[in-house]
Amino acid sequence: MIQKFLRIISIAGHELYEIMHDHGVLTFILFLPLAYPLVYGAIYHTEVMTDVPTAVVDDSKSSIARDFAHRLDATQGARVVQLCTDMNQAEELMRQMKVYAIVHIPESFERDIKRERQTRIGLYINMASSLYYKGVALATNMTVLDMNKDISINYLGAGTKQQNKVARQPISYYYTPLYNTQSGFAAFIMPPVLMLILQQTLLLGIGMSMGRARETYRRKMHTLYQLYQRPVEIIIGKSIPYFALYLIMAVYMFTFITWFFGLPSLGNYLTYLVVIVPYLLACIFMGVVLSCLVYRREDCIMIFVSLSVPMLFVSGVIWPASHEPAFWRYVSYCLPSTFGMHAYVRIQSMGAGFADVYPEFRALWIQTAVYFFIAYLLYRWRLSLIKKKLITLFEGDYENERLLI
Repeated sequence: MIQKFLRIISIAGHELYEIMHDHGVLTFILFLPLAYPLVYGAIYHTEVMTDVPTAVVDDSKSSIARDFAHRLDATQGARVVQLCTDMNQAEELMRQMKVYAIVHIPESFERDIKRERQTRIGLYINMASSLYYKGVALATNMTVLDMNKDISINYLGAGTKQQNKVARQPISYYYTPLYNTQSGFAAFIMPPVLMLILQQTLLLGIGMSMGRARETYRRKMHTLYQLYQRPVEIIIGKSIPYFALYLIMAVYMFTFITWFFGLPSLGNYLTYLVVIVPYLLACIFMGVVLSCLVYRREDCIMIFVSLSVPMLFVSGVIWPASHEPAFWRYVSYCLPSTFGMHAYVRIQSMGAGFADVYPEFRALWIQTAVYFFIAYLLYRWRLSLIKKKLITLFEGDYENERLLI
């Protein structure tokens, strides 16, 4: 038992030595987890899109139309940068990307209101980003609702002060958004992205480390084989440095990043630690399995980086899982990030307890066991190949020499 423990410690020490002496691996498992959250947080720190440049085409030329434009400019979502004489001028401004929305007030605007007819306002938005639509559409809608209250009083008859107050707002309401109190983009996207960063940088680091091992130790196969003979010891030993380093990274994201950018912080620290352990183990063992497909250190960059955005979308956090095709929903169940994102969002943004995230906790442990077993089978198979190659090697046949672990 002591010998097994010493062999595992020796493998872990050798893996840590390789990590610290490989600048590429060190960049992926230390620099990127530290820097990526800061970059993403800095980009989305403003939370919501405000003062979207907007052009107003006023064909009515009336006082009530000018009042509408002034109220729209006073909202948080839109900023009227120019009053245009016609739609052609406004469309040219949009083509030049000087404005991202056009509000068209028709000629019959005031006349329809005074005749108690329903009027219309044209709203044209650059849909290159849905955030433009959200900001301007919400601002325009709030302006319309606000003016409707005054129109119902000023043009359709007045009563006492109390009657006017009731007519202006028949039902009193308070709007309190839950969890994401600012309805901001950073509070929505950052929590799941943090968990995806942990997974992807782990996959990249492990993949590059395995690729480097195959490139570097081709002619030291017989010396390494004396230590790397038992699959379980190899997997555990290689996993220890990554788990220790990324447990620190996970705590850094849960505490410092959340505090620094003012993200929702309702989670219990102990609940988070209980969930992050199987999440990191599942990511590590999946990385070990996928690293068996990597024979050059550059391969993992092309494979894993290109899959980051699809993994984010199939997780069911950005786009509801209930509206995903069944095939992609089942694919997402193979990824630790799917359950890790949901658990993290519930813990950190919603204040969920352990009972609330138990389904994700159980799924992560199942993934940990499955990926560990697959890694065991792969290493056992590759060790048998190495044994055959060593026999050939000592017989003097150096052709097609390659390290396979």
